[in-house]
Amino acid sequence: MTFKKHIPNILTLLNLLSGTIAVYFAVKEQLVIASFFVFLGIFFDFFDGFAARLLNVQGELGKQLDSLADVVTSGVVPGIVLFQLITEALEKGSWGLSSLVIDFVAKDYFTSTFFISIIGLLFTLAAAYRLANFNIDERQTSSFIGLPTPAAALVVLSLPLILTYSNNTIATVVIENVWFLVGLTILLCYLMNAEIPLFSLKFKDYSWKTNKVKFVFLMATAILSILFQFIAIPIVIVLYVLISLATKK
Repeated sequence: MTFKKHIPNILTLLNLLSGTIAVYFAVKEQLVIASFFVFLGIFFDFFDGFAARLLNVQGELGKQLDSLADVVTSGVVPGIVLFQLITEALEKGSWGLSSLVIDFVAKDYFTSTFFISIIGLLFTLAAAYRLANFNIDERQTSSFIGLPTPAAALVVLSLPLILTYSNNTIATVVIENVWFLVGLTILLCYLMNAEIPLFSLKFKDYSWKTNKVKFVFLMATAILSILFQFIAIPIVIVLYVLISLATKK
């Protein structure tokens, strides 16, 4: 077996390594660092598939390994980040629940805040379900049905970056609201597993005629990123869904 057959799997393992490191920082409540490692993991995730197609070494092992890596990078980490963000929002009293403590046998560990924050972990369950379903769904070879897990993860991981690097007061108020975070979690869980056809950024060729929608989307992404920095990330994902719905046949 030649070395080139291992290149895509090495990239996938780098995705998994990035995700594992991100888990560590997310648990430590260092969400910005966790976000950057998830971005790095998604970068590797994009290029492992590209490398497999370029080298013509696609295989079942790579397919399964890719999903396992994505469960961590684009499933576990965003779930933990949502858990942390909901916890922070509750502690700031956005639901008025910060003073309501429910003491069980394990005192100081289980509170009303803890149980509400668990809602964020629904993202992890929905991501795992989508990735497993993706592996057995033969309809998703050249396009997607439902929002890809990395795209949903980007929305979540953009939140701590917006809070840290954006001076937009409105965005900060929205992101620190428990209702918004819970609603976003449920929405993303639905979108990842909904029967919604979405275009893929895989290129069979680079002609304008066959890739017009993809080129327009990429240009719009570049422009929005320049104008809005990290706030552009959720805007781009919304645009991705809207363009897919507008152009579906």
